[in-house]
Amino acid sequence: MRTTLTIDDDVAFGLRKAQANDPAKSFKVIVNEVLRKGLQTGSNDNKPKKRFRVEPLNLGLRKDLNFDNIEEVLDILEGPNRK
Repeated sequence: MRTTLTIDDDVAFGLRKAQANDPAKSFKVIVNEVLRKGLQTGSNDNKPKKRFRVEPLNLGLRKDLNFDNIEEVLDILEGPNRK
């Protein structure tokens, strides 16, 4: 099938770079290979992915800090010249 495509500059750069890695292949072959790879990986999106879970870490609170006054807390932690 013959068609006309408008390829963005960044995509064209990537295709030209791929062609530079294997100069024996034509630009047409490179484009078709990249499209085939993209279509194959797209079909695998239906598989359930392993769930990512973040485990919280209890850092504890300092007993000597009163968090009601944030200015006071910042002065204690960072010093009065923090501004």
